[in-house]
This record gives sequence, structure tokens and C-alpha cells, in this order.
Amino acid sequence: MKPLLLWCSIGVLCLFASPNHGRMYSLLSPLPAPLISPQIQPVSLPYSSVASPPTVMLMMVEDHHHMPKEFLLAIILASLGVVMIFVSLFCAYAFWQRSRSTSDLKMNQSSDAARGIPLGPTLSKFNSLKIASRKGSMCMMEYALLEAATNNFSESNILGEGGFGCVYKARFEDGLLAAVKKLDYGGQDCEREFGNELDLLGRIRHPNIVSLTGFCVHGETRFLVYELMENGSLETQLHGPSHGSALTWHIRMKIALDTARGLEYLHEHCNPPVIHRDLKSSNILLDAVFSAKIADFGLAVTSGNQNNGNAKVSGTLGYVAPEYILDGKLTEKSDVYAFGVVLLELLMGRKPVENMSPSQCQSIVTWAMPQLTDRSKLPNIVDPVIRDTMDMKHLYQVAAVAVLCVQPEPSYRPLITDVLHSLIPLVPIELGGTLKVVNPSPRPKQWPAAC
Repeated sequence: MKPLLLWCSIGVLCLFASPNHGRMYSLLSPLPAPLISPQIQPVSLPYSSVASPPTVMLMMVEDHHHMPKEFLLAIILASLGVVMIFVSLFCAYAFWQRSRSTSDLKMNQSSDAARGIPLGPTLSKFNSLKIASRKGSMCMMEYALLEAATNNFSESNILGEGGFGCVYKARFEDGLLAAVKKLDYGGQDCEREFGNELDLLGRIRHPNIVSLTGFCVHGETRFLVYELMENGSLETQLHGPSHGSALTWHIRMKIALDTARGLEYLHEHCNPPVIHRDLKSSNILLDAVFSAKIADFGLAVTSGNQNNGNAKVSGTLGYVAPEYILDGKLTEKSDVYAFGVVLLELLMGRKPVENMSPSQCQSIVTWAMPQLTDRSKLPNIVDPVIRDTMDMKHLYQVAAVAVLCVQPEPSYRPLITDVLHSLIPLVPIELGGTLKVVNPSPRPKQWPAAC
């Protein structure tokens, strides 16, 4: 646009700098034919003895009937005016588009602020997730859709309960099954956990980490939609009505291996590394073939932000590492400690903390540690459901891994990668390990014979 204005200005200057009754034009001048006067006299330049470029024939145009200068000036000014109008319209349209998007965002924030919900930081995440939803990884769902899929959040569809609400089984019109976590408004902690789940699970994709497929914001309530895990949580399987009867020794080792793989991805392959901070049996979910997936990233933090002094100590009693409780020191080794507690649950079928009396409780680590290192006592503390169903060498090896994971000193605990490599040889090939089983132990009824 600027070159056009420059040439128009040059044209105006040339107009006023020309003679009163004549102008010089090249033979190749683009001047329209009707403006050239018929009195044209060809003039040739005098010959020069010095070599010179080819002679250019010029014509003197004597224009006795030239157009008035005022008329030409009016045409030029009118052209400039039209150009300026178009430039102004374009700038106004661009400014309007920008102000419209800004006002829409402010309007959404103000409507939520009117209800007392601090959604400012979360809304920016929503915008990025909407882009992801177009790729099919996650979508923002309407409340009416979730209400219909859960039969108005019927109690008969409750799968479990969490710190901020219940998890419901949902069946959508196309037959798709899902789990819907309903987070009743619980202040900043609830909002922080909701945003954490969206942020991390919106980016993380791994076979041993549960998939988040959608979310919803309805008034003061938040909803997270996950893939449905048919066999519920490890806690329900071990400490529920079945008391672990569906979990054979090899399946328990498979669950431990799957969990270790999920943790290794968080610690070693995420950038920056992710510390789950709330690994426990209720956050390990099992699908139809007992493949384990880590869930609930509401308390998870990324490496580098874990010791900023602002976050309070969070976790579940019995799984929290001692250095985190005493000093607030949180590292990947804190997750390794929690994994060791889960491994003890799988071995012994006991809860991480058990009440000894109304005023006293005992952790599984304190109770089991003296017996885990004594080979004569170890078989007696194994869960009766799986007792005498495993190779004793494998039992000793798993017990040794568990003991290392729950060491009070973090530096004595192994990396989750080392734990993973220790468990792989103990899991049958068909279950994801490298063990060749000659006489495999009986599988539960839920396990497909083809696997």
C-alpha cells in the first residue's frame, strides 16, 4: 500500500514541475491515445563523435488543448481517498475481530466470577483442549449428555467415591461406556485438581495410564470423563467382597509390572518428569483382562515445582514417604515408596494401615518389614489366596524389591526403571513379561482363554 501512495505523490510533483504548454513523453509512454495532440514533430539528437548509446527518438508534444490541472489534481486526490478508505476498512475489520475474541473471553470469565468460581487459569487450558478435541483425543461435553448417560447420576450407577465426589458409570447413546467423575465445588483445591487432570492427562498417552476422553463445566460442578475400567480398582479387588480371589499370583505380578511401566513413563519419559504423589491401590484401575492403569492425577506435580514451599503435604496415609511427611521433600523416590506399599498389598492382601485399637493403628510397612527379610517367616504372611501357588525364588525376589522400595532413606530406594527390570522376568510372556511358564497357575473366570 505504501508504494502506491509514493507513486501517487511522485505523479503530483511531476504534474506541477512540468512546463506550461508542453511535456516530454517517451515513445513507450502509457499515456492514452486520445490525450496526445496531433501536432507531433519528430526530433533527433545531434550526432556526436564520441561513442554513445543508441539514439532515442523523442517527441515534443505541444498540448494546446490540455486538460485543466485542477481536473487532474481532483482525479489524483479522489484516487488517494479511495485507497485510504479501503485501508481504513481493513484496519477496522482487523481491530473488530481482535476486540471480539477478547470480549468473549472476558465475558466467560466474568460470568464464572459472578458465581464465585476462579476459572481464569483453567479457561486458557480449555481453549487448547478444544483444539485437541478436533483431533479426537478429548472433547468438551454438554451437561445434558452426561445426565442422560448416567440416568440423572443415579446411585445405582456409582462406581466409587473420591475426595470431592462420586464416580458414575455412563452409557451413551452409541453404546459407549465410560466413567464420569463428578467433582462438587470444593474451593481452590477442587479447582486445582480439576485443572491438573486436564493439563496432564490431556498430554499424557500411555497404555498403563488411564485415558481422559472428555470434561464438562456446569455451574459450580466439574465433570471428568474417563475410559471405563471394567474390573474397578485394585483396592476393590483386594479388599472388597471378593478379597482378591480373582487375582492369581501371575496376575498380581502383571498388575505390579503394569504399574511400574506407567510410573517409569511419568518419571523417565515425560518432560519435565511427573511425580504422581498419590499412588495407591484405589488409583490403580483394572480393565477387563486385569491390565493395570494409573489414575487420578489431581495431586500430581512436575519435577522442579514439587518443592516450591507453597504446596502443602498431600497424599494418603500409609502410602506417603517418611521424608515427605517430615521434611516436605518430594522426589520421584516418593512414588517408589508408594509403589513398594502397593507391592506389599499384592503380596499379603492386607490394607496399608490397619487399626490395632480405637486409638492406635499400624502400617503394613512397620508390621511386615521384620518378616520380609526372614525366609522362614515370609511364606506365612503371604495372602492365603495365593499361598503356595508361586515359585519360592520368585516370592523372595518380589519381597526383596518391596523391602528396597520402602526404605526410610530415599537414596537407598531403587529407581522405578530398576524395579521394572526386576519384575519383567517374573511375569509370563502372555501377560507382558518374559517368563516361560510350564504349568501356568489357573486363571480367573474373567480372563479370556485366547489371551
